[in-house]
Amino acid sequence: MKRKLRALSDALAPVQSGHTIALGGALLRRQPNAAVRELIRRGVSDLTVLGWVPTTSLDLLCAAGAVSRYEGAYAGMFSFGLAPNFRREVEQGHIDVRDFSESTMVGRFRAASAGLPFFPTRALMGSDVSRLNPEQFKDIACPFTGAKLQAVPPAEADFTLIHGYAADENGNVQWPVVRDSDDIDQLIASAAKRLIVTVERIVPTEQILNTPALTYIPGEWVESVVEAPYGAHPVACDTVYDEDEAHLRDYVARCKTKEGASSYLREFTLERPTHDAYVDYVGAANLRALHVGAHA
Repeated sequence: MKRKLRALSDALAPVQSGHTIALGGALLRRQPNAAVRELIRRGVSDLTVLGWVPTTSLDLLCAAGAVSRYEGAYAGMFSFGLAPNFRREVEQGHIDVRDFSESTMVGRFRAASAGLPFFPTRALMGSDVSRLNPEQFKDIACPFTGAKLQAVPPAEADFTLIHGYAADENGNVQWPVVRDSDDIDQLIASAAKRLIVTVERIVPTEQILNTPALTYIPGEWVESVVEAPYGAHPVACDTVYDEDEAHLRDYVARCKTKEGASSYLREFTLERPTHDAYVDYVGAANLRALHVGAHA
């Protein structure tokens, strides 16, 4: 097995302006925020972003003016409202958006995973989503029954960024106990051309071998794996820590204006040269208070 453990800066170095990236995570869970902050520090821009239901990872990139196109089922802050930076950038004409339903985005990742040129679907037939997005929805006929279908293209990205729980240095990533059903990170990972995974901790390979059924991303899919504790903060990492509600409320409030968003980025990203510096700045006491069971 090939050792794939890297520093965050080294792992993200191949991602350049103009690339297409796919983001893992689901709403306020396991957004690859440590990786996104590294891209912002490097000044990467003009990105096309593919997502299922991203929140902070997409909105942080929008705060930095790094996104030129977004394709996905959702962009927001879930229980904290709309994604302020995404909304502002779209309203000002800086981001070209292509809407898909959750099921059609799942289908697009399935097509990419299987190496197929399209995915057949009925999910949005007759809807304005498909009518207003003709280059992404093509009418086709079933070759067996002649039934009318629509084809959507695969969700193909140059790089895919995912935050996970634990992995060994060979890139085998595991669930903590059991799989969460509200999740397509495994599918997004299987669709990746070049997959970069940050995890809460690196564990011995022997631990991976002792619990093989918990491995949901095998090492052969992974280009680089990075140990990044609290790599999803300020959102949650299931079974490890909850979302930082105070931080998220402050983020949304500050990002109501472009100036406030720039101030937030300076404070929490641009003036923190590494992920470790970010964690130190947020504070050990604040982070410990987020641990699952901390207030039991």
